[in-house]
Amino acid sequence: MTPKDEYTLETLRSAGLIDDAIAEKAAYLADEKGMDVTEVLEESGMITGEEITRAIAEHYGMEMVSLRDMDIDQEVVDAMPAEIAQRYGVVPVYKRGNELTVAISDPQDMDTLDSLRYTLSYDVVPIVASEREIKSSINLFYSAGMTRAGSALQELTEATISGIAADDTEALFGDAEDATEEDAPIIKLVSLIIIEAFRKRASDIHVEPMEKKLRVRYRIDGVLQEVESPPKRLQSAILQRIKIMSNMKIAEKRVCQDGRIQINVMGRELDLRVSVVPTNHGESVVMRILDKESLRLGLPELGFFTDDQQTFRGLIQLADGIVLVTGPTGSGKTTTLYSCLNEINTPDRKIITVEDPVEYQLSGINQVHVRADIGLTFAAALRSILRQAPNIVMIGEIRDMETAEIAVNASLTGHLVFSTLHTNDAPSAVTRLIDIGVKPFLVASSLRGIMAQRLVRKICSKCAETYKPTDRELRSLGALAGQVEDVELTRGAGCQSCAYTGYSGRIGIFEIFLITEEVQHLIYDQVNSSELRSKARELGMRTLREDGLRKVIAGQTTLAEVFRATLGDLD
Repeated sequence: MTPKDEYTLETLRSAGLIDDAIAEKAAYLADEKGMDVTEVLEESGMITGEEITRAIAEHYGMEMVSLRDMDIDQEVVDAMPAEIAQRYGVVPVYKRGNELTVAISDPQDMDTLDSLRYTLSYDVVPIVASEREIKSSINLFYSAGMTRAGSALQELTEATISGIAADDTEALFGDAEDATEEDAPIIKLVSLIIIEAFRKRASDIHVEPMEKKLRVRYRIDGVLQEVESPPKRLQSAILQRIKIMSNMKIAEKRVCQDGRIQINVMGRELDLRVSVVPTNHGESVVMRILDKESLRLGLPELGFFTDDQQTFRGLIQLADGIVLVTGPTGSGKTTTLYSCLNEINTPDRKIITVEDPVEYQLSGINQVHVRADIGLTFAAALRSILRQAPNIVMIGEIRDMETAEIAVNASLTGHLVFSTLHTNDAPSAVTRLIDIGVKPFLVASSLRGIMAQRLVRKICSKCAETYKPTDRELRSLGALAGQVEDVELTRGAGCQSCAYTGYSGRIGIFEIFLITEEVQHLIYDQVNSSELRSKARELGMRTLREDGLRKVIAGQTTLAEVFRATLGDLD
């Protein structure tokens, strides 16, 4: 049982609406069915949703509203983008000047209220409404903003496929490869899902079987957004079509499978890396969209300021040593490394990469796909490629002692080695290598620099507007605010171009740690990462958050985005 359920039951007991026996029974049923206690109580008829909401509002001394009876102005609805309403489960109710009143179901959720204040730059005032009414209102108020894919999916599945029974879906795939678009509606439907994802700049597509529906979501600028879903009865047909396109085994539904789709969408060559995992209600599919056009990014397009760009460019032009890029999954490490290779890929240099898998095919670069099932591991591939006399080697990821040792030896014998590590900040990469088993003197001798990075959403250029920051925002900016006269921040008002989110695209924020002679001595002495971090800051390293705040001042992103991406950065 969740903490929210616990305080809900306690509140209802205090109000005299339920006794201990009913509370215990509701808690048991909630755990058994995977439901909220409020849903259990309402379904069982023990108490109405209105009574629950009123009791919670009275307990916290807050106003309660019934959204069913309210006529909310469109101007108020427009003050909150659909993506924000759906993500936080809130609905705007009133707007007076800079004060926005929102309906929430959980008065204890202070994190949501703080996030709304940062994201919307309004003075957010909460009132209480039932969770069911809030969900219904979100669907009602933001239905006009339904994506083209959602509308098209609904139209296609209701009109074109309405006559196909669930038992007949298997028949669609007997001649799927030869079928025309008109003859095979499922082919058209799956193609539409992919095309719309590309049109909306999604990085991946999630097709997830739920108990009563088939959910389709796009990850856009790092945030998952749900679109109108096809009928549950078409689940088998849609999943089989995706497996056919990915050259997977259609009949195999018990094990995980990986595949690849290569298609041309709107004149662009796309690779889709497909993963299928069996779940309780069917096979869950994730299609990661790999757009070759994104590889044409130069260092400036990644989001570097001029000073950091010069520093990093100096690192990647060195003749030997190891340069690491660190960060969690999805922080743009691969894109950064490919951009580096593009920058230094000249006819007089031989570049070889070892990747698992090869995500993008790069012209003029030798790329090796790791295949552990046949013994072609990172370490085995590295041993062989060093005999190919490369100038530059890129290793997809340093995962173990064997790979790390070969990378270090390669760097010490005149090769420039690029690789990635999963650490939260740059100095932690040093201790990570030592933990893996690399001797400190080898780490100090081979490392040239480490860059940690995160991705934050960019403010939409078409609806960007400036505003005076609040006192709280100025405090968040710290010393940077004092360096700028009459500080003004930028936010996206929300427009059709950015789907009313206020954001379009992403840029990186960076933390560059150069391995100087002073730092090498600290590594020899095996100091911990916090001491390394202190020394790096003394030597001029900016943290991820500090770089992010510079980009806030420059009008490229928002405080909410920077704080979301740098929660672990306490400096």
